[in-house]
This record gives sequence, structure tokens and C-alpha cells, in this order.
Amino acid sequence: MGIQKKTGLILTGGGARAAYQVGVLQAISEILWEAGWPPARNPFDIICGTSAGAINATALACRADNFGEGVQKLLDVWQHISVDQVYRADSLGVLRSGARWLSLLSFGWLLRKWRAAPPQSLLDNTPLASLLHRMLDLPRLDTALSEGLLHALAVTASSYTGGQHITFYQTAAEIAPWVRMQRIALQDQIGIEHLLASAAIPFIFPATPLYLGGHREYCGDGSMRQLAPISPAIHLGASKVLVVGAGRLTEPARDASESARYPSLAQIAGHAMSSIFLDSLAVDIERLERINRTLSMLPPELLVNTPLKPVELLVIAPSERLDDIASRHIASLPPPIRTMLSGIGATEARGSALASYLLFESTYTCELIRLGQRDTQARKADVLAFFGS
Repeated sequence: MGIQKKTGLILTGGGARAAYQVGVLQAISEILWEAGWPPARNPFDIICGTSAGAINATALACRADNFGEGVQKLLDVWQHISVDQVYRADSLGVLRSGARWLSLLSFGWLLRKWRAAPPQSLLDNTPLASLLHRMLDLPRLDTALSEGLLHALAVTASSYTGGQHITFYQTAAEIAPWVRMQRIALQDQIGIEHLLASAAIPFIFPATPLYLGGHREYCGDGSMRQLAPISPAIHLGASKVLVVGAGRLTEPARDASESARYPSLAQIAGHAMSSIFLDSLAVDIERLERINRTLSMLPPELLVNTPLKPVELLVIAPSERLDDIASRHIASLPPPIRTMLSGIGATEARGSALASYLLFESTYTCELIRLGQRDTQARKADVLAFFGS
């Protein structure tokens, strides 16, 4: 009898853009149910997530005993989400974080002279912890792992203190951690603090302290320095991987007339976030496809002796620009947030990429969910082939 192949799921980062992933998962659940799969059957042995994708991944893993229920829980959260569930959007909260942070950019020398405590981030994400407690059932995750309903869960973060990219993984089996250049893996009990760290978008949300090897390190978004987003699933034993992106992996060039205007701060920030959240994934997919092509050309006697193994890959990513969609929903943001973002150009069309990560409002997230459903249904044949149905 051959070794059972394990299927991995990769959910990438992207703040509010992660709503798209829920639409993809809902469509996959529907496609498999129509193909005869029981609604409760979990199609993924290994679930990995980064940034907001880590939150979706953990919520799904907590309900590995009932995949349909897990997807429905995610739908309920993302279809009714509002920014005040993720970060403080009231005037006082914005003044304490965003306004002070922007002032620090201009008058940092004065604040230091006064020895005032500098703000830690643009936004205060204190409400997110409460949302995570409502979303997750971590004891249920322990049971799913111990009963073999899930092989492994992995989430990633980046240490500002040590400069390393860290993958935290939880599994009932003993799996040796791996070490690569500036990348390490640690077997751990996944908790709320890991998700807060993984989803801490740089500059936007504050870093989270995590204790690593007995000492404290401040960690932020796992998409930073993530050179190989697919590798955790492969290290944990996946031989086939479904990757759900949170942005288009290849973007057509914009109108060249845009270059005539000096970029706003929001436009530059949006460009930087695209580099953090999208570029490494596109490069890793290209690398994996190149390895697969190379292995396919090797004769069987050489293939046996190489440590590399082919990995079946299915990638589902948005067919539309999510920043264009965000530009249609900026008015749904609370006035204090909208006012603050307008000051850096994020409410303009050219700066809407930044807003697309922060628009935790149901009008926007529901449109992303519908897009994810449409994109996945359009790939129905590929989905069925991937799952062998």
C-alpha cells in the first residue's frame, strides 16, 4: 500500500482582502458536495496561513471535524464584519493612535524632547483579540489533531527583534523543525497571540510580543521576509497544495499618465504592501512550477535519488483588481478613519490599494466573497481534478 498523499491549503495575507479566501472556500465546499463529498469531510490535511490568512486558516482548522461548518462560520464573520471589530475607529481611538503617529512623522524631535510615549502604530487593533476569541475554538483544534482529522496547522510571523521569519506549527505527530536562511520553524501550541503577531501589518498594527526559547521577541506580519510561502505545507508533508491568493499575481500596467503625478504617501504604502503580500508568493509559485518541470524531465532512476519531489499545485487568485473594488467602498469607512486616510491620499483612486487592506466593512468584504465564489466556480474542472473527484 502506498503512502497516503496529503493535501495542503495555503491562505496568504492581505488584511481585509482575506475575505476573498472565504468565497473560494465556500465555492470549493459547494463543488465537492455536488461531487458527492459529505459536507463535513475536511479536504485538507495541512492548513497554513499568513497574516489575515492565518486567522482564516486557524478558524478553519478548529472545525476540521466539520468542514462545512467551518466555512459557514467564516462566512458569518466576514459577511457581517465592521472596522470597529478589528481596530478602533472612534474619534478618540484615532486621535490616540493614527493622529499621534502621523504627528510623530512631522514632529518626532519635539515628542522625544518631551519624552512622550510614542504611538506604536497607525491603528489600535485591540478589538481584534475579542473577535478572535469569538471566532476560534482552540480546544476543538487539539481534538481534531489528536483524532487525526487534521495533520497540521501552521501560521507565520516575522520577528522585528531577531530579524527571522518564523513558522509556528501545531501537530499531534512529532515533525522535526526545519531551518533555512533567515527562516525557522517552531512546534508550538497555536494561540491568539500568534495570530495577532501574524496579522500585524507593518506600521498599521502594533507588534505583538511572543516568547521564543524563553526570551521575548516582538513580532509582526508573517508576509514580511516570507521568501517561500508554500514551503511550510511541503515541510509538513503535503504532496499537493491549493494556494488562495489575496491579490492578482500578475497585474497589467496602469495608464502611463499616472506617472505624471507625484505619488501620495498612501500610493507608496500600497505599493510596498503589494510587494510584501504578493510578490514573494508569485516568485514561489514560479519556482515550484520550474522544479516540477525539471523533475518531469528526469529519468526514473535519477528521480529516485533526488530529495526533490513533484508537488501538485492549484492556485486561485482574484480575477479583478481588489484596490479598484476598494475604491468603490471607501465611503463605508467610519468618518474618523476616512478623514485620517484622506490626509495621506488613501481615499483617492490611486491610493486605494492601502484602503483595500483596511476596509473591514461588509459592503466591501461581501463583494470580495462573491468574487471568490465566481473565480472558483470558473475553475470547477480544475478543482475537481485537484481533489480527484
